[in-house]
Amino acid sequence: MSLWVKLRPYGMVAPAIVIFSMFFIYPIFYMIYLSMFDWNFVSPTKDFVGLQNFKDLLLEPDFIQVLSNTTVYTVVTVALTTGLALLLALWLNRKSLFHGFVQGAIFSPHIISLVSISLLWSWLMDPEYGLLNWFIGLFGFSKVGWLSHPDTSLISLVIVAVWKGLGYNALVFIAGLQSIPKDIHEAAALDQSKPWTTFIRLILPLLSPTIFFLVIINMISSFQVFETIAIMTQGGPINTTNTLVYYIYEYGFRFFKIGYASAAGVMLLIIVGLLTIVYFKLLSKRVHYR
Repeated sequence: MSLWVKLRPYGMVAPAIVIFSMFFIYPIFYMIYLSMFDWNFVSPTKDFVGLQNFKDLLLEPDFIQVLSNTTVYTVVTVALTTGLALLLALWLNRKSLFHGFVQGAIFSPHIISLVSISLLWSWLMDPEYGLLNWFIGLFGFSKVGWLSHPDTSLISLVIVAVWKGLGYNALVFIAGLQSIPKDIHEAAALDQSKPWTTFIRLILPLLSPTIFFLVIINMISSFQVFETIAIMTQGGPINTTNTLVYYIYEYGFRFFKIGYASAAGVMLLIIVGLLTIVYFKLLSKRVHYR
């Protein structure tokens, strides 16, 4: 076998590897490098501070609150999106014109720009002229400051995230349900198994690869939320909706503390990486591959 034949596969993937390295691998290492400097993004010199940025980060009360906001947002969003999508998929897993139309309708938010969705929900949740307050007013309830009150602002962002991701998750669940062999349903029917027992003992374990996949991508996506925060709340009121990525953006591109922002970015990378590893270690053995 000639040398060209041996090297040809590597040559074919080389452009993709170069692009991936330039736009993903290199920025990660450069961010780690910047996290050890004090730099304002303008000065030609960078002052080396070692791990001081990380120390300041961990001692900053706002960062602890931001980390708490991000954790709550992620846990609630992932739980609601995955749970509701599974229920919706069980209902929509039928072949009819109506169910096909509903599947297409609920999937449409997934392909709409998150910026457009954020602007739409900002209007819907407007305290004075929003459609949501008008609707609850019909039942005699007082107006709600969806985005302006500390008690409701974070859950309002969760509602937007769930609304956008519900359709995609439901369709993935439907695909998982349709891949389950019909023999399993027939065997359960012959054994006169109750629907709830069939779902818990058979359907849910066979859906475990789908659940495993959706939980991990939803978790990573929730930790990286930015557009809805930037457009709808800008981290307010009183820092109750500020999340890690928006916190990094603020310190990097508003306060020009590049080293500090890079340290926060490294913390985000570590947190997501550790959660992913723990998730794989704890739950991958419980996944029932068909």
